[in-house]
Amino acid sequence: MIGLFSDVIETLAEILFMANSGSEFAMRFVPFILFIEVPFYSLVLIGLAKYITRRHFSTPLQINYRPSVSCIVLCYAEGEGILASIRSLVEQQYAGHIQIIVVIDGAVQNGLTYQVALAAQKRFKHWPRREIILVPKWQRGGRVSSINAGFNKCRGLVTMVLDGDTSFDNDMVANSTPHFANENVVAVSGSLRVRNVKASVVTRLQAIEYLISIHTSKVGLSEFNVVNNISGAFGIFRTEFIKAVGGWDAGTAEDLDLTMRIKQYFGRHRNLRIVFEPTAIGHTDVPETMRAFLLQRLRWDGDLYWLYFRKHSPGFVPRLLGWANFIGILWYGVLFQIVMPFMILIYLVYSFLVYQLSQVVAILVLVYGFYLLVTTVFYTVGVAGISERPRADLKQAWLVPFFPGFMLVIRLWATVAVLSELFLHNSRYSTMAPFWVLKRNKY
Repeated sequence: MIGLFSDVIETLAEILFMANSGSEFAMRFVPFILFIEVPFYSLVLIGLAKYITRRHFSTPLQINYRPSVSCIVLCYAEGEGILASIRSLVEQQYAGHIQIIVVIDGAVQNGLTYQVALAAQKRFKHWPRREIILVPKWQRGGRVSSINAGFNKCRGLVTMVLDGDTSFDNDMVANSTPHFANENVVAVSGSLRVRNVKASVVTRLQAIEYLISIHTSKVGLSEFNVVNNISGAFGIFRTEFIKAVGGWDAGTAEDLDLTMRIKQYFGRHRNLRIVFEPTAIGHTDVPETMRAFLLQRLRWDGDLYWLYFRKHSPGFVPRLLGWANFIGILWYGVLFQIVMPFMILIYLVYSFLVYQLSQVVAILVLVYGFYLLVTTVFYTVGVAGISERPRADLKQAWLVPFFPGFMLVIRLWATVAVLSELFLHNSRYSTMAPFWVLKRNKY
């Protein structure tokens, strides 16, 4: 062990000081990981710098715009938990009218959720400028069918699609709706935080992931109008525009699907925008065990392949997406999330087969150090420059050194998800809808 440690140190010294053998080894295997990702991280950091500069050094515009809002709350088996979501919408500090449409999918088998929602409707019946409508779907039809059933009853100028297990800060509506005063804004992506963060180490690591990948990184992407996705748990839309594109389509991953369909208008209407609003906060529960987490990501990452390479491949052209979003989706969607996991897996296997253990360990230490630096930079910027709850976020700081390892697991697992979708077509067996609904999907 001591000999291996000294060999690793010697190899690291050769790499860092560009000795012949070490530098040759590093230049063969490091750049394709580091230099592909550095431009993307740099772009996001530039966007973050623009946002933080404007936020702290510019006088904010006072926009007195309070459109009517329709909130579609999607329920399946939340039980008592649905009360927190409904209450958080009723108690919004918002002067405009809010229509709360609670859709219970499979209301027969989810009687408790229906009864709790019914009691909430009676409890908040006389709340000023608030209207609660219950839509019990007695036969389960799946998530998309619930969204469209609720959307048929929307009367607000702005429509929000919200998960029943998600609650919201009481200024969420007030912070998100002013963006729609700009007629070019067709959607706003809200920020999600982990509500059950204290449940386990796995939830705490996901809290760091949400802070970096959603709460912080999307701020930078939004500055260049290349927001990667409007979350299905918390999406905000201009009602008129969604009616024009035909609502939500059947199948799984309806959030990324709709995001892609919206972006396919950007090439022809270049002023259209999707905005990310970091002060519009939703709180959601995440998987508490590693097994449940991996099962969730098996569906998420498999759906990426299904959408990019099967359903939306004909529309993956600059003429429809515009050059910015075409390059953005190609880079952070296809390259980062689908191609890179396979490159990393091949890199690891090849290294262990061809090179000495000390060389492999040395290069892994160097790569891990790079990702730790990236994590630390984005975590620091997120806590210091973006977060509305910096003290709460700092409680997860002790896990930052372990986060690159957690992300390595996620990326390697993505190869399993993509291969499962490629050969087993997992998207046709999603828990988001009954099998008889999914099998009718032509994709």
